[in-house]
Amino acid sequence: MKKIINPYVGTSEGLGYNCFACAPHNPCGLKMEFYEDGEEVVSFWTPDKNYQGWLNTLHGGIQATLMDETGGWLISRKFQTSAMTTNLNVKYKKPVPVEQPLEIRARLKEVKRSFLILEITLSANGEVCSVAEATYYKFSKEMAEKEFHFLPYEVEE
Repeated sequence: MKKIINPYVGTSEGLGYNCFACAPHNPCGLKMEFYEDGEEVVSFWTPDKNYQGWLNTLHGGIQATLMDETGGWLISRKFQTSAMTTNLNVKYKKPVPVEQPLEIRARLKEVKRSFLILEITLSANGEVCSVAEATYYKFSKEMAEKEFHFLPYEVEE
């Protein structure tokens, strides 16, 4: 497993990078980090009580954000381009505890022209708590660079 380097760290002044999910300097953000694990991308994250919905339970919207962001990073790393979420279908199977480590995994399920369909899981204590099927529209590399300031996603050696 290799850590994926966040290419936007250090570019905040020039590009306005302040992603709620992955910007390490966003004081309200999740500060997610990502790893390449074979064909999958994985993130490990521990929610504190500020992210709960019901008592000691992670808010469903935060769960969806964690899964959507992990899917986006899979596309950025594996396809080296940007994409836009067009559909995110989340199934909440079990309550997700706060203050316990979570594992979020994304894998490519299918490619249909410019659409990428991913399967994403969110697990706590070794049990899958939420699953998502997400569809993303993949931009051309040229458009990603020109319109969205895409930078290459590399891994640490």
